[in-house]
Amino acid sequence: MRQLLATPSQLGPLLKSGRRAAGLSQTELANRMGISQSRISHMELHPESVSLEQLLALFGLLGMELMVQSRSDASASQEW
Repeated sequence: MRQLLATPSQLGPLLKSGRRAAGLSQTELANRMGISQSRISHMELHPESVSLEQLLALFGLLGMELMVQSRSDASASQEW
């Protein structure tokens, strides 16, 4: 999966789809992260509340990675 993330509101659906693609319930993901299921739900519904540390941990558990590039590089490559 390749997804452009430009606004915080896009993160919630991305986390949810990544979790589902990994075959994990909110409870299973929460157990692996050592947090509550309600916190996972809150992250998916209110992605602006996710810290960078939590985001990187989530991505790691979901088999995802974060790549940052300049906008000029993204538009030049037109891979999005």
